[in-house]
Amino acid sequence: MQSAETITGEIVHKQVLKLMGNRFEISVVANDAEWAQQRIEMAIAEIRRIEKLLTTFSDDSQTNQINKMAGIAPVKVDQEVFDLIARSLKISELTQGAFDITYGSIDKSLWNFDLNMKALPNAATARASVRLINYENVILDSQKVTVFLKEAGMRIGFGGIGKGYAADKSKAVLQANGVKSGIVNAAGDLVTWGTQPGGKPWTIAIADPDQETTPFSTLNISNMAIATSGNYAKYVIIGGKKYSHTIDPKTGLPVSGIKSVSIISPSAEFADAMATPVTVMGAYVGLDLINQLQNVACVIITDDSKVYTSKNINIK
Repeated sequence: MQSAETITGEIVHKQVLKLMGNRFEISVVANDAEWAQQRIEMAIAEIRRIEKLLTTFSDDSQTNQINKMAGIAPVKVDQEVFDLIARSLKISELTQGAFDITYGSIDKSLWNFDLNMKALPNAATARASVRLINYENVILDSQKVTVFLKEAGMRIGFGGIGKGYAADKSKAVLQANGVKSGIVNAAGDLVTWGTQPGGKPWTIAIADPDQETTPFSTLNISNMAIATSGNYAKYVIIGGKKYSHTIDPKTGLPVSGIKSVSIISPSAEFADAMATPVTVMGAYVGLDLINQLQNVACVIITDDSKVYTSKNINIK
């Protein structure tokens, strides 16, 4: 018997490239390679457009203009950037500051997650390093579409939400141009829609934090997004304890206790933004928050390899 794939001639067309400093993989289901490639190019153009707006590596980006004028004057920005900042501040409120785009103000000289790091800084030094991190000091004026950072030296950055935003926006471009099924994978923050060739739902593997290449479970997530934040890629061991590269914005110290957090939601932007704060909040508080949200699920693996899931999820 012929499979649906053979009958329709549909296959997955993929392209992998570096965008926003990360590995992006764009997959489009189609029966025409040239048509698929044209759509992939449209998605790439959209991601590059967003990168230009949000990057901190270019002096003329809107992010850097806002940072340059911190403590001096409000900066007029595109409505799109304004809205992304407004949504970021809502997530900061939701997570009681565990997510905060003003993390760019942190004193990076304290943190070097490599083998030379033998001790944590003392609590007072760590707290001083994060004194400018405070989402409440981001002042938005919706009439004038301006952003003002209240204190000199404050800096915003979109490292915790930008990849997910780009994944959602490029998915929207692909859908608007006739792509019925596909995946945009932004360095592990990925969004799916439609089905695989043959009609099966997309299945996503969640990596085992102790063996990055080995999945510990799989999820069917067609028409959903997933983002994972883990300490298995970048961490330091001090006094026999493992510390993640994720810094608690309130204390300035690295968090410990959680190996990885995977958030599943309809939006890659929201999943991306929630993965780190749940790591900061810890398993119990983080799960409690996720269980109160509609259409959001979560898988947490703790340092002692216990797996916790939100109420509305089935892992295989």
